[in-house]
Amino acid sequence: MNLFDTIVAPITGTEPAAVAVVRVSGPQSYAVAEKVFSPWHEPVEARKALYGTFAHGDDGIALPFAEGHSYTGEATVEFSVHGSRASVRSLVDACLAAGARLAAPGEFTRRAFMNGRLDLTQAEGVRETIESETEAQLRLANALRGGDLKREVAALREKTLHVAAVIEASVDFPDEIGEFDRDAAIATLLEVRANTERLLATARLDAIVRTGYRIAILGQPNAGKSSLLNALMGTDRAIVTDIPGTTRDTLEERLDLGGVPCVVTDTAGLRDSHDPIERIGIGRSHRAEASADLVWYVVDAAKGLDDEDRAHLTRLCERAWLILTKCDLANGDGPGLRVSAKTGQGLDALRQAVAERAGLGSTEGRWLAINDRHADHLREADTRLAEAVETLDSGLPVDLASIHLQSAAMEFGTITGETATLDLIDRVFRDFCVGK
Repeated sequence: MNLFDTIVAPITGTEPAAVAVVRVSGPQSYAVAEKVFSPWHEPVEARKALYGTFAHGDDGIALPFAEGHSYTGEATVEFSVHGSRASVRSLVDACLAAGARLAAPGEFTRRAFMNGRLDLTQAEGVRETIESETEAQLRLANALRGGDLKREVAALREKTLHVAAVIEASVDFPDEIGEFDRDAAIATLLEVRANTERLLATARLDAIVRTGYRIAILGQPNAGKSSLLNALMGTDRAIVTDIPGTTRDTLEERLDLGGVPCVVTDTAGLRDSHDPIERIGIGRSHRAEASADLVWYVVDAAKGLDDEDRAHLTRLCERAWLILTKCDLANGDGPGLRVSAKTGQGLDALRQAVAERAGLGSTEGRWLAINDRHADHLREADTRLAEAVETLDSGLPVDLASIHLQSAAMEFGTITGETATLDLIDRVFRDFCVGK
């Protein structure tokens, strides 16, 4: 991949659409634009939109950006054109004929990283923003893209390198620097470790927000399981009747519950049955229960819990939430979340309970979480910091601690991309789509 070529690709979604945007970026982007768009004005006035006609006959807008002021950091032109497949394809073909080449997946963002417009965590934030399906995923992606993690990790790296520099200066220039203050250095490194471990604790939140929960809805026949699923979806997805045993198979649906992506499974009612088809469905209910992260055990509030319900809840232990349905028809207190599929009562509280369990309710306005790649390097950095503290505390020569600190700083730098290898950079960008 030659990062000095001029590249082109659509940067909007799949056609057809009302409007599509095609980006040309690189040293010859203005020359390409002059060949495919008319009238093209020289000298170019950056960030001033031009209206005209494209080489393939469509009309639209050309918006030039000067080097250093575009998404990629290069001279760039973004064309807005009618979003039919034919129009977009024809415009891209015209740009290719004018000297551009088709951008590789993620190449625009990779160039932004190489040109210092983004660090590696912000580039990951771009990808995660595109892939977001829930509000929580979007907010975590926005925090990455906005540089929140970059700033935190940069501060940890700076403090680590500062201690390493003081150590090296005290060894090289003992008369000018004076005696090295081990206690002050240890205090600084313990602070860095504490902040590193705080960041590591956010990995669980990222994993949950990214992959979500599998939730199985269990309960006896006619408890209101299917009605609950339909109410959460806002549509009649599952068949609901007064006849016990209506649901004879599992039904899975993806839902956004309080910002958490969830796969919710409606199941056959739990009871002893001689019907062979219903028994197969009950067997599948137990398999759904076994694979679930969370079980909603549903009970008709008007009937209350019986011995069979209590036995199931005891067996399920902490994984089970008691959900009392049809609460518009029954009053009373007691344990469990009270909901009504008919009136919608309690559904928001149920969604919020899922968010609280995921940890979203405790973010207090701070939306930052690390992914697996960040966690690997933070753990390695923390190990090296611990070794440096141990070295300083033991009275060994201080220059030995400097070796550990340089390793820790390299791990921090790998997160942001400052010390990342080409292979790691390739891995970060390989999952990007064309146009980003």
